[in-house]
Amino acid sequence: MKAALIGPGPEHPPLYETRRVTPREQGPEAVVESVLSFAAELRAHGLEKYGTEPVATGVGLPGIVDQANGVAVYSANLGWRDVPLRALLRERLGNGLPVAVGHDVRTGGLAEGRIGAGKGVDRFLFVPLGTGIAGAIGIDGRVEPGAHGSAGEIGHVVVRPDGPECPCGQRGCLETLSSAAAVGRAWAAVSGDPEATAADAAKAVESGDPRATAVWADAVDALAAGLVTGLTLLDPRTLIIGGGLAEAGDTLFTPLREAVRARVTFQQLPTIVPAALGDAAGCLGAGLLAWDQHSAEVSSR
Repeated sequence: MKAALIGPGPEHPPLYETRRVTPREQGPEAVVESVLSFAAELRAHGLEKYGTEPVATGVGLPGIVDQANGVAVYSANLGWRDVPLRALLRERLGNGLPVAVGHDVRTGGLAEGRIGAGKGVDRFLFVPLGTGIAGAIGIDGRVEPGAHGSAGEIGHVVVRPDGPECPCGQRGCLETLSSAAAVGRAWAAVSGDPEATAADAAKAVESGDPRATAVWADAVDALAAGLVTGLTLLDPRTLIIGGGLAEAGDTLFTPLREAVRARVTFQQLPTIVPAALGDAAGCLGAGLLAWDQHSAEVSSR
């Protein structure tokens, strides 16, 4: 988990950043409690350091999120369902603090769209490749949540029906093949190193290891298939690729652009660019959500 104090405006760098390991192995209740205590610690730090209460709190969550009601509806990775996180945060933080709740990838997409790689782009699709894969659909300065809070779940598009099982219940989902976690698992199996990661796979590709090259090519091919499905449906002007796998730079982007180009037929080929904000995007986007909510409440008074 990552957290930050943002101010005096969303375009400024964070005043303070910190991290904490997500205790997912301890179960969903422990994760919720960790989120609540982390938020309380951040508030206390800001109060001690700057002598003032925060004006609002923003949080980005994985899975399906009911942004309007502040509920974490479902997360396959964390195992939670229908967690009323806005209400829990308001209770823990007190003082009637406004709390904005959003999807972690959509908050990252909001930041990339306003102050990152998508700034000035009217239509974009932001896809971070991390533990899982999801997407944020950017439209004229906002990010589309969908009718039920699950828009952009491109990681659960099936690209290989006979592929690995996914926690969502399907087989061959994009994130089981092309996420940083999936590439790490594949390279660990091939290399015989159980601690191997996607970053290790990228280094092996760069050194010319044919085993790594095969693992990488398989992941890129699956990723291209998923992205072309996304651009066929959404017709974005720009594809913004982020997350841990994007840190491989040209090792990823050169074959990915070629693979997407080879798959399109009638579709307009979008510009494919790396994300600009790194793993700070989610925190910055949560800050933007908080500022938006604060501004809306001030203007309604």
